[in-house]
Amino acid sequence: MKKVILCFAAFTLSLSLAACGSNDAEKSSTESRETQQVSKDAEQKTEQKEATKEKTADKSDVKDDKELVDVTLDRAVDGDTIKIKFNGNVDTVRYLLVDTPESKKPDSCVQPYGEDASKRNKELVSDGKLQMEFDKGDHRDKYGRLLAYVYVDGKSVQETLL
Repeated sequence: MKKVILCFAAFTLSLSLAACGSNDAEKSSTESRETQQVSKDAEQKTEQKEATKEKTADKSDVKDDKELVDVTLDRAVDGDTIKIKFNGNVDTVRYLLVDTPESKKPDSCVQPYGEDASKRNKELVSDGKLQMEFDKGDHRDKYGRLLAYVYVDGKSVQETLL
């Protein structure tokens, strides 16, 4: 009877050890699959980043291909507005992305630094080849002014003012 119990215990122990060994193999296999998946995920993220960089590079190439329109300065109005000769007409151009203090707004006082902004704008646009670039969307605001990026000798007036 003792031999039967001892054999049964040995058999049970061997099954337990076999099961533990197979669990270790399964764990090892599972860990290997998880590691492979993490590697694949990392590769996909790297590919996505590279694709994003390529798209960004493509956009910057497009931005370098600006559609600049040559214009002639009529006069500087204030710090963020000029009058130009364009398509045979004199038009008012309001700079995109810039808002300087007011110096000539009707029924309003001159704001601090308004005259300085107006003077600096006049200095920037008075000398050199004047060009403008329209943004996507409406080319005019509700007051009928052209909305544009303005360049003098290829350098952005808005960027210089900022």
